[in-house]
Amino acid sequence: MKTFTSHSIGETEQFAIDWLKEISDKHSNLDEALVVGLSGHLGAGKTAFVKAVAKALGISEDVTSPTFVIMKIYGIGSNGGNDPITEVGPQWKRLIHIDAYRLEQPEELEALGWEALVADKNNLIMVEWPENVRLGAIMPKIVELRFEAKGTDREVRISF
Repeated sequence: MKTFTSHSIGETEQFAIDWLKEISDKHSNLDEALVVGLSGHLGAGKTAFVKAVAKALGISEDVTSPTFVIMKIYGIGSNGGNDPITEVGPQWKRLIHIDAYRLEQPEELEALGWEALVADKNNLIMVEWPENVRLGAIMPKIVELRFEAKGTDREVRISF
């Protein structure tokens, strides 16, 4: 397990770039999507991190929490975004941001086309509130990030 503490949005953005480089190296040979679970209380920094990842991947759209729509899909690079800030994540064509806050069962992911999303290695899937759908039980190969607010700082614990 690895820990990072962010003191500002700028540090979170740099952390996102560094994390993407590391994750790209570790998971470049996957035959399916990379699924990332983002846990933590409200305001702990989950959506801010997804925004930083999107920015690093060259996504120019305004990234907001998909709490009410459950899922948002963003194109990366030539598939709808700008050039990435770094040479990270070239294997991904889409960033899929899911907020499972209002979900209660893993089966509810099926309505989103979960199986097809996971089967596509061109997808980077980031799921907020993965514990609500017991994501770790249905997807044993996920990367987990746990966010905690510590005053104005944000601590992130990463499990690969």
